[in-house]
Amino acid sequence: MSKPPKNFGKKEKTFSEKILKILSQNANKPFNYKQIAAVLELDDTKSRNEIIKDLKILAAQKVITETDPGNYLVKAVSQDYYEGTIDMTSRKTAYFICEDFEDDVFIPTNNLNHALDKDKVRVYVYNRRRGKKPEGEVIEVLERKKTEFVGVIDIQKNFAFVTTANAKMYTDIFIPKDKIGEAEQGDVVIAKIEDWPKKADSPFGAIIKVLGKPGEHNTEIHAILAEYGLPYDFPIDVEVFAQKIDTSIQQSEIEKRRDLRDTLTFTIDPKDAKDFDDALSFKSLENGNYEIGIHIADVSYYLEEGTILDEEAYKRGTSVYLVDRVVPMLPEVLSNFACSLRPNEEKYTFSAIFEINEKAQVIEQWFGRTVIFSDQRFAYEEAQYIIETKDDTIPQEISITGKSYVVNNDIVAATLKLDELAKILRRNRMNEGAISFDKVEVKFNLNEAGEPEGVYFKMSKDANHLIEEFMLLANKKVAEFIGKQKKTFVYRIHDEPNEDKLINLQNIISKFGYSINFKTKSDISKSLNTLLNDVVGKKEQNLVDTLTIRSMSKAKYSTENIGHYGLAFDYYSHFTSPIRRYPDVMVHRLLQYYLDGGKSADADLYEEKCQHSSNMEGLATSAERDSVKYMQIKYMQDHKDQEFLGVISGVTEWGIYVEIVENKCEGMCRIREIRDDYYTFDDKQYALVGEISKNVLQLGDEVYVKVKNADLVKKQLDFHFIRKNDSI
Repeated sequence: MSKPPKNFGKKEKTFSEKILKILSQNANKPFNYKQIAAVLELDDTKSRNEIIKDLKILAAQKVITETDPGNYLVKAVSQDYYEGTIDMTSRKTAYFICEDFEDDVFIPTNNLNHALDKDKVRVYVYNRRRGKKPEGEVIEVLERKKTEFVGVIDIQKNFAFVTTANAKMYTDIFIPKDKIGEAEQGDVVIAKIEDWPKKADSPFGAIIKVLGKPGEHNTEIHAILAEYGLPYDFPIDVEVFAQKIDTSIQQSEIEKRRDLRDTLTFTIDPKDAKDFDDALSFKSLENGNYEIGIHIADVSYYLEEGTILDEEAYKRGTSVYLVDRVVPMLPEVLSNFACSLRPNEEKYTFSAIFEINEKAQVIEQWFGRTVIFSDQRFAYEEAQYIIETKDDTIPQEISITGKSYVVNNDIVAATLKLDELAKILRRNRMNEGAISFDKVEVKFNLNEAGEPEGVYFKMSKDANHLIEEFMLLANKKVAEFIGKQKKTFVYRIHDEPNEDKLINLQNIISKFGYSINFKTKSDISKSLNTLLNDVVGKKEQNLVDTLTIRSMSKAKYSTENIGHYGLAFDYYSHFTSPIRRYPDVMVHRLLQYYLDGGKSADADLYEEKCQHSSNMEGLATSAERDSVKYMQIKYMQDHKDQEFLGVISGVTEWGIYVEIVENKCEGMCRIREIRDDYYTFDDKQYALVGEISKNVLQLGDEVYVKVKNADLVKKQLDFHFIRKNDSI
């Protein structure tokens, strides 16, 4: 029988509440007053008499049942007990997230009872009277979200502790001497929680992997992956299986496919890309229209369902794009070779082929398996050069990315026509209410050792938009084709933004002179596009872009189609990147299955797979974000004596976040270290206000800072506040 904590909730509770808690925790076992008193560690006569009295009151209220004289059983699980998820804060408190509550329920530190972030728990909710905010106490941890944690080991004589850098992990992990393994003092390790005794302050664990020394490049990158449970290599048996796959192009297989090897085909990708999973083909038709093919690597041909390779790909869900490396979803033999649409090689593909007129309208469409031959591989910079020069009369010599070659007239003409049609497609999308998120991407120039030597920003140009529009067209039309058949499918959905989040966005952007029109759904979309366009090149661009994206709902995978708000599409899926996204593999399989006349697939099975894919995408995104943060901190370590101009990107009661204008690195100036006044937080202004000077530090203000501390292990960047920029 588990013993509840002595202090039940923040305030002293009545014996009735404590009795109900004990009986509910042991719903099938009757208790008498002596047993309840023993659990509560009470042995005085007064307390026992109170327990006897409250038991009789609860029985009279029919909340509990007297099974035989003096023995009581909870009548039914109390309506004050709920199941849900823990959302930890960085202050060792938490919120309980449950569908039964409109607002999250606050969980004080002493009521967590060993629950950790994202654990599934059972909670007793109290303070539910009108006018009082409900609070809760964790009664039982039903399911741990994770049991493996990354941290630094501190080895003592007979034991060790592992301390994590995760602000939401409020406890260290106790490691018995016999479970330290090969770890040495100060190593970065992965510790697995094995037990958490009832009265122990810390969970008990074992070291399952040593990642290396803190601050070392590979150690920290592997630590980022491990923090989110993401692998950085493939199991040997998976690699062996992949190596044995026959990747040769067979005539017998070509005969089953539409042969497009004689059609002009080329790829446009980032200059450092190693896998090319999409290609475009172009043909002018006699009726004045164009046949445009979007050809996608036929990963599902090689990735057979039920194999260990397929299981590993599903488990990963997605490739992970860290600053200095890619952790692929598929082994290299497939991702970089067999499935990669490399120039001058025949490849199996799954294609969406459209007949399109001069107005970029789709006249005819065809979906199916094909074989192609890529005539040319372009980097975005090279395609952009063709678009900008607009000269299709003579062969062009391209020498943009360190290589030099001649591009023939047909490819130049095709690129220019595709660009023209893409611009029409994009304009039509914007007119339909799509939102243009062209957020600035922070990129690093890395040396051979992976050390950052410089920062640059990646902006989307016409060549990027060209590829984007035709990929969007394929994704949309594939989803529409199956969706209108009312068959189970994997959609990429994006709900409308929450109005409260948009109001919060409005409150912030109004400080820069911008506004949102809330009259209609169309007006909201148009004003968001206007906002994103108006901030381009302004000091507040990255801040406003980020806040606008945060105000949106998160896109996810689902079999329930609600459309895609951000793209203004009624039907949308992911068909175009099966080398790096497992949902695209599922889409290929389902599409071929339905083309072959198959009946609607099991919706519940695919919904489960959709949820898994969405979860893995979220973990990969977090790891990618952490790797950028890590590299920014590493870069700033070498600039400690330099003064930077920054923009206040966040304001909290403990300080201001400042984003440096020239490199987008973000760090914190703590409120207690801003020396020119005593500042307090004003949540209505999103500002710190000086008590004496009344000086205001608010979102968007320009300030000068210096690096105070760049902690690679904790992924924290701290700034010295120098002064506000009053010259503007």
